[in-house]
Amino acid sequence: MLMMSRRQGETIRIGDDIEIVIAGISGSRVKVGIRAPREMPVVMREIKLVKEENQAAAQAPQVAVWSSLMEHFQRTAAGARAHAVRPAPRR
Repeated sequence: MLMMSRRQGETIRIGDDIEIVIAGISGSRVKVGIRAPREMPVVMREIKLVKEENQAAAQAPQVAVWSSLMEHFQRTAAGARAHAVRPAPRR
C-alpha cells in the first residue's frame, strides 16, 4: 500500500484517467473528490458490502421459505392422517 500526505486542494493521479482531489480537511475527517471515467464504478466500500449482503439475503430466504413450507405441509398431512375418522366396520 502506498502511503502519502496531501494538503487540501492537492491531488493524486492513478494512471491517466483517475484523479483524487483532497477537497477538504476538518478535524479527523477528509473530504475526497474522485474524477474517473463514467464506465468505472466508484463506490464506498460500505456500499459495496451492503449490496453484497442484500443480494445474499435475497437468495437465502427462498430456500428457507420453501423448506419451511414443505415442513408445514408434511406436518399438516401427518396430523390429518393421524386424526382421520375411520368409518365404522359394516356388519
